[in-house]
Amino acid sequence: YLVIYAILRGAKGSRFGQALMGFGLLAALLIAFTYFVHFEVLARIVQFLLVYIAVSTVVIFQPEIRRMLAAFGAFGYLDKAKHAPDGAATPELVAETALALANRKLGALIAFERGISLRGYETTGVRLDAVFSGELVTSLFPPPLPLHDGGVILQHARLAAAHCIFPVSNNPELIASGMRHRAAVGLSEETDAIVLVVSEETGDISFAHNGRLFRYSGEARAEAVHRWVKRAMQD
Repeated sequence: YLVIYAILRGAKGSRFGQALMGFGLLAALLIAFTYFVHFEVLARIVQFLLVYIAVSTVVIFQPEIRRMLAAFGAFGYLDKAKHAPDGAATPELVAETALALANRKLGALIAFERGISLRGYETTGVRLDAVFSGELVTSLFPPPLPLHDGGVILQHARLAAAHCIFPVSNNPELIASGMRHRAAVGLSEETDAIVLVVSEETGDISFAHNGRLFRYSGEARAEAVHRWVKRAMQD
């Protein structure tokens, strides 16, 4: 029963699923007809006919069957999805994207909205309301593209807006820091947002929270990114 259920679920909505449904109905009608009428010769003909129909179905729908078998063989249903049904990205995907930006030394500024709304800052940029993807985020920050300057706001793990202007911190300890780091700290001073910063000079990753800046580089960078992103995306 589990195997039949898995096959029907995998074939649902596809051409193979429709053909499978048609084959099942045809087989049921022919078997019922020969059973009630008691035609032995016709029953034998129907048996051979059903075998030929089954074989022809396999030949015609090879791509669909191959794709379904490949999914079963790779246990694709056990893989962790990168997005929730509503399009929200997982912390793992966001962390991998941040590390990819750092490896390419693409300066980035990403704010995670939490309890306090960041809609006021969204209006200073370009509204996106897009599904988060590594390719899309990577295409936003390289100069001289129009949206490379400013920050990106993540709202409910989706890309809410880009090219946003954040308040700059006046903390004297940040005099030697760049504008991205000062803007990240400034936003964290006024809201409860956690802000991720990628340095375009060193590739280091920093996180601003509650007016403080935490910098990470080297081997500790990856672990810190995953920990902070998971914390920032917690409900």
